[in-house]
Amino acid sequence: MKKLLFLLAIAIVFSSFNTQATLKGTWEFRGGVYNGKPDGAPKEYKLQRIYTSSTYDAYLLEKGEKTQKYEGGKYLLKGDTCLETQTFSAQPSKLKGVTIHYLYHIQHDTLVLQTTLPNGNVEEDYWKKIK
Repeated sequence: MKKLLFLLAIAIVFSSFNTQATLKGTWEFRGGVYNGKPDGAPKEYKLQRIYTSSTYDAYLLEKGEKTQKYEGGKYLLKGDTCLETQTFSAQPSKLKGVTIHYLYHIQHDTLVLQTTLPNGNVEEDYWKKIK
């Protein structure tokens, strides 16, 4: 009986260290840092991402305009890495079909994504969870 309780206690402790297995929800872009320079979120419109358990769709929302989907894809979380593959882009994109490796973490209600893009640009994005 003691052995069973001990194993149960260990399982509970280890399960508390599990990272979030999904980014499910709606996230709004709040700015970032690009090649070492801070860059705020646009004021004229909002950028949102809606994540399911394995995919994402990105939208541009501008007051008085129809919501526009500008990007979509799939993602996978592995440890502290978010692997994102763009499968749709409203504009020509060199990243379509390319898997980008982001270091990610969630700080309170903010998703932080950090990467070096294939073109060498260093990017850090901040997305606040709104739903």
